[in-house]
Amino acid sequence: MTVESSAARKPRRTAAGKAGTTGSKTGATGTKRTTRTTRSTAKKSTDPDLVQLLTPEGERVANAEYDAYVAGITPEELRGLYRDMVLTRRFDAEATALQRQGELGLWASLLGQEAAQIGSGRATRPDDYVFPTYREHGVAWCRGVDPTNLLGMFRGVNNGGWDPNSNNFHLYTIVIGSQALHATGYAMGVAKDGADSAVIAYFGDGASSQGDVAESFTFSAVYNAPVVFFCQNNQWAISEPTEKQTRVPLYQRAQGYGFPGVRVDGNDVLACLAVTKRALERARNGEGPTLVEAYTYRMGAHTTSDDPTRYRGDEERQAWEAKDPILRLHRYLEASNHADEGFFAELEAESEALGKRVREAVRAMPDPDRFALFENVYADGHALVDEERAQFAAYQASFADEGGH
Repeated sequence: MTVESSAARKPRRTAAGKAGTTGSKTGATGTKRTTRTTRSTAKKSTDPDLVQLLTPEGERVANAEYDAYVAGITPEELRGLYRDMVLTRRFDAEATALQRQGELGLWASLLGQEAAQIGSGRATRPDDYVFPTYREHGVAWCRGVDPTNLLGMFRGVNNGGWDPNSNNFHLYTIVIGSQALHATGYAMGVAKDGADSAVIAYFGDGASSQGDVAESFTFSAVYNAPVVFFCQNNQWAISEPTEKQTRVPLYQRAQGYGFPGVRVDGNDVLACLAVTKRALERARNGEGPTLVEAYTYRMGAHTTSDDPTRYRGDEERQAWEAKDPILRLHRYLEASNHADEGFFAELEAESEALGKRVREAVRAMPDPDRFALFENVYADGHALVDEERAQFAAYQASFADEGGH
């Protein structure tokens, strides 16, 4: 089940595709009205090589710096990573379909970013604390949050649906970049408590331009906070490409604040696992923050209210489809004889069962108490809130017919 149709539609502007595994940029040019837009076809001198352990073809490549962090991974654990990505994608596709059917008000898809989220999510320990944005469905899965709980907010029946302290997974944050400050403050508290746990904050390339993120970098560096900043650079901040936000690769911004940054192939689940493990290890050892830039791609729309065909072309998406995170691990599992057809068939059945469970759970969600929004505003009540509650009650009553229905 796909989230977006791959049928060719003529965009208003055709953006160049991203090719290769080193972050170099190649592709076509396009026009928007009479303005010509071009993405550079030459590799910039500042473009770094990616940390990569699995090529898009599913071949394992050596990396002297990061191999040790996945050296002990077993075939069972590899199959587990694959299962995580497949089920997360299935859940995401179902949520998108439910929004299209009017069951959800909005949905932010993670299609294409499964490896970045599953790899980094599986690198965390239970006592670590995670601060997500609103797209970290894969990380939520790794932290044990029931997928159906993620949908309540998007259906408008609750403000989150899970207890953050049960899984050390904070509620989704809609305000762009603010969770980086929350994570930094929490990490400073962790350090003062003398705990050896770490904190990880997720945000996108667009959020990297926010002042909250810059302040987080400053405080985390000065106070040596045990926090990892995990930026999923999916190339587009809604309709703005990354090159309109920064003159250098995003991971290099960490240098100006005095802590290390690293760019990892965000479509390589093994590399994301290894890089995040190392960054979290540094944090726990008192070595301070790390910025991880997961270089990936948002295959779908920014949210279901967005139309990406208005600002990017199909050839860009097609170039990234060849680097699909699930397909590359599938190839590796087959080539290394770590999985057989029986495993893939069972997973397909499990995937369909998950989709069915999600559909049924969403449609069974009870409507919230309309007056609940007035509760817990003030501990001891407030005259203004009482007045607003009465006004709202009168407004609701105005819809009732003579029969009281």
